[in-house]
This record gives sequence, C-alpha cells and structure tokens, in this order.
Amino acid sequence: MAFLFSPSSSLCRTSHLVRQTSLTAVLFVLSTLSVHAAGAHSNEEANSESYGDIFANVDEQTKVKGKAVYDGVCGQCHNAGLNRAPQFYLLNYMTPESILRAMTDGVMKDNAAHLAYEDKVAVAEYLSSRKLGSSAEVSPTLMCTGEAAAFDRNEPPRVMNWGLDPNNAHFVSSDLAGIDRSNVGSLKLKWSLAFPNAVRARSQPTFAAGAAFVGSHDGTVYALDRETGCARWTFSASAEVRNGIVIQDWTAGDTDADPLLFFGDLIGHQYAVHALTGRLAWKKKMEDHHATTLTGATTVIGDKIYVPVSSLEEGSATDAAYDCCTFRGSLVAMKAADGAEIWRTYFTEKPTKQGVTDAGATRFGPSGVPVWSTPAVDRKRNQFYVTTGDNYSSPATGTSDSIIAVDIDTGNINWVFQAREDDAWNASCDRLATSNCPEEDGPDHDYGAGAVLVKTNKGNEVVVAGDKAGLAVGVDPDTGKLLWKNKVGRGGVVAGIHFGIAATNGHAIIPVSDVPDGREYDEPARPGIYALDADTGEFIWKAPSRQDICNGRAACHPGYQAAVTVTPELIFAGSNDGYVRVYDAANGKVLWERDTAVEVETVNGDKASGGSIGGGAAPVVIDGLLFVNSGYGFAGKMPGNAMLVYEVTR
Repeated sequence: MAFLFSPSSSLCRTSHLVRQTSLTAVLFVLSTLSVHAAGAHSNEEANSESYGDIFANVDEQTKVKGKAVYDGVCGQCHNAGLNRAPQFYLLNYMTPESILRAMTDGVMKDNAAHLAYEDKVAVAEYLSSRKLGSSAEVSPTLMCTGEAAAFDRNEPPRVMNWGLDPNNAHFVSSDLAGIDRSNVGSLKLKWSLAFPNAVRARSQPTFAAGAAFVGSHDGTVYALDRETGCARWTFSASAEVRNGIVIQDWTAGDTDADPLLFFGDLIGHQYAVHALTGRLAWKKKMEDHHATTLTGATTVIGDKIYVPVSSLEEGSATDAAYDCCTFRGSLVAMKAADGAEIWRTYFTEKPTKQGVTDAGATRFGPSGVPVWSTPAVDRKRNQFYVTTGDNYSSPATGTSDSIIAVDIDTGNINWVFQAREDDAWNASCDRLATSNCPEEDGPDHDYGAGAVLVKTNKGNEVVVAGDKAGLAVGVDPDTGKLLWKNKVGRGGVVAGIHFGIAATNGHAIIPVSDVPDGREYDEPARPGIYALDADTGEFIWKAPSRQDICNGRAACHPGYQAAVTVTPELIFAGSNDGYVRVYDAANGKVLWERDTAVEVETVNGDKASGGSIGGGAAPVVIDGLLFVNSGYGFAGKMPGNAMLVYEVTR
C-alpha cells in the first residue's frame, strides 16, 4: 500500500483517483494499490490506521493560501507535536468540517481567533485535501419528537462492551438477536441514515434504552431511536470517532439511572458522555504523545473503564528529520465517573537514544507496540487478553505482535505469548528515504483483531487470536503456552486477519481479508470466512469469497476485513466488496446477502450510499434488527456514509 503523505509534504498525492459514482457527491478514493517496490505501505492501516482519504477538489489558490496560513501560524506547534498538538499527517485524516469546527468553536478557537474566517476555511481544506461540503450533501439531522425522543430506563444494555459478551466472542443469543435460520431470509431494509461529511462508517453501535448509539467520521456521536432512526441527541467530538461506543449498565426501572457512554477519537481523546442527555461528563487526552490515537474500544467493568492506546507515529518516520520513535502502546485503567487514572501498563520500556541516522536525526528505541484492538475479559482468571502491534524502531522487543495477559486489578503482566519476533517497522521502510527504517524492516504483521476466550466443545478454554499474516493461534489462558496454530489466510500488509474474530458452538470464526497489497507472495490469497475447532485449530468448514463478485467495481475486493457477529445459528459479516452476508454457522452456507454499496433513501429524505465494510464495526443484531455501517473510504476501499438497519418482516 502506498504511503500517501508525509509531514513535510504539502499535498496528499496518488497516481490513481476514481470517482465513486454511487455517492451523491464527488467522492474520490484510491482504486489501486501502488506496488511495493515503489514504496508500499504504512502501518495502522497496514495497521489499518496510516492512510488518508484522497480527494482532488481543492483549487490551487486555496491550497497555496491554506499552506501559507498553516506554515505561518499552525505548523510551529503541529509539525513539532508541541503541547500534544497532532502532527500534519494526523490532521490529514480529519474532515474539513471538523478542522474548521476546532478553529471556530473547539479546542483551537483561542489560537485561531485572529484569523479571518476565509483563512480558517483555507486551512481546513488544505489539511484535509477536500472542499467543505464535498462529501454527500445531507440535510440536518432529523431530531426526534414525542415518544421517539424518550429513553426507556427499563432497558439497560443487553450486550456489553465491543465484544458483545465479556469474552470478546461477538456472540449474541438467538433470543436476543431475534433472527435465526427460519426468518433470516425475510430481512428487509427498515431505515437508513446518511452520516454527514463522511466517507467511512466504522464505529460499532451499542444499544440501550430504546436507542442505538454510534459515532461517525466527522466526530458526531448519535443517540438514535431504534425504530425510526431519528436522533434523540447528537454530540460533537474533536475528531473522527472510529472505535465502538460502549455504555454503563444500570438496573432496569431505576428512575435515577444516569449511565455514561464511552468512546475515543482519532487524536487521542477519551470521552464520557451522559447517555440519556448527550452532555459531556469528562474528556481526557490519553497520552502526551502527539501521534496518539484510539482505535480499540473502551471496556467497562463496574465503575472502571479500560482504554487501549495506539498511535500513528509510524507516519512521522517518513520525514528523514524526524527523531524516530518514542510512542509506547499501553492499556489504561480509569475511574468511569471522572476519568481519574488508576493504573497504566506500557508494553515497551521507555525509549532512549540509540544513535543518529544518516540524515542526522536522533534514533530512539524501543518504541511502538500499539494496542489497536479491544481486550478480552476473563473474570475467572481476573485478567485481560491484549493483542499488540509491532515495534516502530529498533531494538525489537518481546512484547510486539503478542497476546499479553494483564491483571485486571493491578495492570501487572501475567504472561506474554509472542507470535512473531523481530517485527520492527515504520513507514519510512517503504520510501526511497529509509534512514528511519529499523534494521529489522518488518514484516509488519500486527495483531489488530482482539483475542477471544473460547469455551471448546470438550469443555476447555482457549485464547484464540489472529494476525495480519493470516495466522490463527490458540494459547493456554493460564500460561500463554501455544496449543495450536493454523495459517488460515495468505496474509499481508493490509490483509490476513485484520479487525475481529468471533466464537460460537466451540468454533472460532475467522474472517480473512487478503486484499492485494503490492507485494508478491508464494501462496494464493484466501479471502473468506473460516470456522476452526477451538480445541485443535483444525478447519470445520471453509467459505472462500467469490473472486468474481466485484465485476469491475472500482476499489472493490473480496474478503472480510471487519469484525463479525455470531449467534448459535448464524454469522453476520460485512465484506470489502460492499455486501453484508449471513452465513449458516453449521456449514458456512450463505443464507442471505445484500449489496450495501448502492444508494438508499434515508430518514431525512436524502440519499446515503454504502461501500466497503471495514474496521472494528461488526454488523450487530438485536430484537430482529440488523445494524450495518457501510463505507470504508480508506486504504483503497470503497467509500460510503451509510448506516443501514434491516428488520425481520414475518
């Protein structure tokens, strides 16, 4: 995958731009991947997080003006990462609307107060490489009135945390799902929502009090009436909300219940918002580091929350003058009520100076080991299972590309299983100027999918995880000892097992992406859905993706990057090709499918259009409704801005 920008460049560039004609506005996205030899990939979308969206509709005059204002006013802090200021490449991920909002009403209001409005607009359009309003034109949010606006305190959450159950299995009972083999064929579209200013929809919703809570690309978080899709309230975060929304539990009927919602944003802020009003309770930057980002969802246990911390520092390393690298991935325990920190466990030692590069920059290490997945919870053993990414600089450590057991009460590390040694990599490794590339030079095969604690059909418990190399493993939850491994997918930089696995009936359900990434491999790609026996790792069934499904559709690929949801009977999976499918959990047969990369009418009377389905947002089911976020204008996938809600109709 071509690294698309660097902190020192003035524009995001690519040689292939295509128009996604199914969107109502002009949306451009990468249609092909640059060859590895020309400079291939970047990690957190190689770790799914280091590519920007590419748009070509900002005029040259605006670019020049915006660059001049940014360089003269903003760059002195942002380019250096001072005062936690997100660096240039991180700002590239934001929508122009959210950048402008930060300067007019948000955290940068005082700093930008002396700028004329047109200068602020120029900066916003220059940084995001697209015009204000260039995304699908969407009417103001349809706000609820009457009964639809009321929250039902008799309905506390019935699925908890991102993994839907404590073990991260993405499992929903058949009764709660309301969808089974007998009625899945009757699913019809009930309502849809168009996210404004968005080309991707990757925040997994959660459900309580008759509402669906979900985040969006432009930073808006919605409390939506589940029956109609109108909004009971909206909340504006400082940047994109790309991780799943989670909610506190309460006792049904408690008239004083005031549960909090938790989520994070692209630039590293953690939020707590009152779920029944949308009022901010607290907001905290999770790490002083300028490249901090939050991708894995918050985990709630009682009156505490646990936040996995990731970063985009690998992008900084493309600048030969950058002192690489200093970020350390961590898991942080906090008080839910006020965000007070209880403990923080880093997964590398504090970086120290390791020398000087041939470009004269200081080399720091060890670094990296981000956590861009959501930990599994094992209450019996009182530990989390955390999966980690690679190192960003040498020396490589024993905690990268690992499954790590962390004590819930203390943050102490109980054991480490490392799937792959010596994986140190950053984005400079795939550029002509490689002075910041660590000597290990990859292969960049992180764990991005969260681990799952699976109860097997023999009554054992196994921790199952899968990485971007396409390797699924089962380890002993008491010791971390390897029990089995299975190379399910070909793997790759943006391939393999990417954002989530699931478990049902003693089987581990493994989605495989295996999209082209410009590299050459000695084995074929194997995109699809696979079921493994959790006791042995052996295949129960295989459901490879159709290779002809895209039929010339731009930026379309078979395979499954996103997380999936399961019941005892069914598997709900969203694909890179834009289809949402329901598989029979017993044999992998497709029972129902719909193409989401089409225009649909929304609750506002506007048009929404889906695209590829990616990130940590699994299709989720509750009470006969199937919620699907569709659109992944990122890393060469199809853009979109749709939430689609299907219902059982008989």
